[in-house]
Parts: sequence; C-alpha cells; structure tokens
Amino acid sequence: MAQWPVHATWKGPIVIVGLGSIGRGTLPLILRHIACDPKQITIVEPTSDWKHLADKYGVGFHQIGLTEDNYRQVLASHLPGPEQGFIVNLSVDVGSVDMMRAARELGALYVDTVIEPWTGFYYNPKVGNAARTNYALRENMLSWKRKLGAGVTAVSCCGANPGMVSWFVKRALLNLVDEIGVKVEKPKTQKQWAALAKRLNVKGIHIAERDTQVANKPKALNTFVNTWSVEGFVSEGKQPAELGWGTHEKRIPSTGRKHRAGSKAAIYLESPGAATKVRSWVPGIGPQYGFLVTHNEAISISDYYTVKVGDEVRYRPTCHYAYHPCNDAVLSLHEMFGNGGQHPKNQHILTADEILSGQDLLGVLLYGHKKNAYWYGSELAIEEARNLAPYSSATGLQVTSAVLAGMIWAIENPNAGIVETDEVDFERCLEIQAPYLGKVRGHYTDWNPHHSFDGLFGGPPDKKDPWQFTNILV
Repeated sequence: MAQWPVHATWKGPIVIVGLGSIGRGTLPLILRHIACDPKQITIVEPTSDWKHLADKYGVGFHQIGLTEDNYRQVLASHLPGPEQGFIVNLSVDVGSVDMMRAARELGALYVDTVIEPWTGFYYNPKVGNAARTNYALRENMLSWKRKLGAGVTAVSCCGANPGMVSWFVKRALLNLVDEIGVKVEKPKTQKQWAALAKRLNVKGIHIAERDTQVANKPKALNTFVNTWSVEGFVSEGKQPAELGWGTHEKRIPSTGRKHRAGSKAAIYLESPGAATKVRSWVPGIGPQYGFLVTHNEAISISDYYTVKVGDEVRYRPTCHYAYHPCNDAVLSLHEMFGNGGQHPKNQHILTADEILSGQDLLGVLLYGHKKNAYWYGSELAIEEARNLAPYSSATGLQVTSAVLAGMIWAIENPNAGIVETDEVDFERCLEIQAPYLGKVRGHYTDWNPHHSFDGLFGGPPDKKDPWQFTNILV
C-alpha cells in the first residue's frame, strides 16, 4: 500500500511477551497501524537472540523469562501508569489465564493467541489425558471469565487459528445464506448465529489448512523444521487429538472419550493429535490427509454454534483441525514419533528469506449442507507475505495480522471483559486483516470423505452418511 491506514491511537505502555517468529512479525504491524511511541513498548523475552530487532525499532528490551513466581512483578514494573497499559502475550510456556488475571488487576488490555499453560503441563505423565486437553484449559479460562465478570477487555486466542478462522465461519455462513437463498436477517447474537448454522444444516466444520512452503535448503537429519513455532507445534501435537462433537454423529470412535464436566461440547481421542490423520479438502490441492491436532477453536466453535432448549442440546456441529503442515514439518513429525516422541533438541523455524516458494491455504470447510461443502479462507503466497510485511512467512502473517486486529478491536471496545474471538466483531477484524491475507475467497466442492477410499481395502464405515466422523478419521 502507498500509505498504510492508522487504525488506532495508544498513549500507554505496551508489553509484548515473546519475540519468537510471531512476536517479530507483530511488532512492525503495531508500529504501522497503531499510533504510539516506540519508547512505550517493551519486549519481554528470555533470550537475547533478537535484541537487535528491538534496538532497530527503538523499543525497550527486558531479557527475562516469565515464571509463576515473577510474572506479576515483571508486568507491573513495565505498566506503571497513569496511562492504561496493553499486554500482548505471544509466548510459550507462560500461563495465559494468570496473565489475564494480572492484566485485570493492572487495568491493562490484553490479547493472546492461545490458552497457554505454564511449563510442564503438556508433558506431565502424572495427570490423565483428559486433564492435558485444550478442553480443560478452555474450561478453566471460562471459569475465570465468569468469576471476573465485566471489566477491561482481554481477547483470548486471537491468532489465525484459533482466531481468524472463527471470523471466517461467520462470513462463510452468510455466503451460504446468499447462495442457498435462505431469507434471514444477519445474526447479532450467539443464539441467532447458532440457529442459522442449524437452519443451513451445517453438519460440521474442518479448519482445513495446507502449508506448501518449501525451504531453499533440504531439512537436516534430526532437526525439527517448521514455518512457525516448533515448541508450540510439538506441544499441541503431543496433546490428545480433540474435536467438537456434533449432534449428527452416530457413534464415538473406539479411542474416543467424553468429558464429564463443563459444556461437554468436545471429545478427545487416546492418541496424540500430530499422529492422528483425518480426511479433508482444500482448494487447489483437493483431497488430503491432515493431522487432527488439538486447537481451541475446534471446541469454541462447536460450543458457540450449539442450539439448546433448556439443558437439552438440539444442534451442534462437529469441528476440528485438519492440518497438513509444510513437508519439512511432516518429515520432522515422523522422525520425532519414530524416536519414541522424544522432544527435538535441534529446532529451526524457517524465516521468510529461507522459504523458496509456496503458500499457506488456511480456511474453514463447512460441510453437510445443501451445497455439499464450502471452503472459505486465505490463500497467501510467500512472495506476497514478504512484500507485505517484514519478518513474515505466509503462515506467520496470517497470525500476526489477526493479533493486530484483536488489539485494535480491544482498543475500540475496552470494557468487554474476557472474550473469545467467536464473540467479537468479525467484520471489523477481517477489515483490518484483509490487506495481509492474499486471496480471501470461497470454493464449493463435491468432495466428501467417501471419495478418499480407494476400495482396495474396504469402503467407508458408514456408507449412508459420508459426513460421519468415523468416515473422516483415517
């Protein structure tokens, strides 16, 4: 763009926790679209690897890792007032709910990209798999949302996914309304959105993603390579596979387990998500195998679109991630699980300059309705990402632009309390994001999971309803 729009003004201090690939990509976007004094920004980061970047942009840098013992003190020291502060949490192994609580105490706005636990949660062998799920993490967050009530805004899980994909679901539903010809006013409340999904007979939603980015050098043996956080991907990949569980489903898989408390909007499988494959579809590529990696949006979307009469659930869509990462990451997963799941010692996140070609196709596949299946999302090539923003791969820019949108929405709505991205103004957020998402469009397909069975080793378990999860699970 010849001149980038300034969407908001911020006079207070900003604390960015974490300067990994997402932190590095987010900082320039903040300075581009939010009028603020760079000297009011402080990076809190445990390593000095990228301190030169903070120096380049004239922002503060505090080399320290946040722990359960020091996080309140560190945050308070950088948010002295009298102007309101903003905490942008882009870290790993830092407890998100505790950070939200600290933000509330300090009167600061807050945004993060995931409900992150403190170090040790993901790999704790002393707790059962149910306790290691994103369902459990989300239920804890929701309990604090109820306890804290109204107050300064904290936007939970506002990255690409979770985050942006929840906004894509609403846009996709409205596009289906136009295509199918249903006469209905645009929903304004959760109940109205859920009623619309039910009326359209959306049986389920895949967060269907394909990362085709290719590095300029081959992956080294015993090095985990990814286009975004290796720690983040390995952590979620070793959690149990999870999915929002729809009312159209006939039977739970043999490895499936239900939750005993909370919304009960999801189930989990007794297998790691990054070793559990599902059948899905993305435009340009077509049918693919994706990994059923647990993500917060799989649970929050199913919960948000639930229709209840009293305590009885009348409608709920199935929802889950179907992720095919870049080829180097797929090979890295095979190496890791082949080695007994040992945590990779050698890790490498591809920078934008190291990526030779490819794109990230990230969207939502709404299926089971009158038009069969509809994918809506972002098709962003690495060449576009490099031209649009510094330090950004195609994968990273879809995340960082969502963080920016969440920040601006929070500034414009400073007293919303704790909110999930399903609850915010999706049109405003996508308006802010749009310049960074490449081609944002929809695709209809006649594909269904039955098409992905070759017949040599039997057909689908359920031949009458192609959209049963038992057909989708590989």
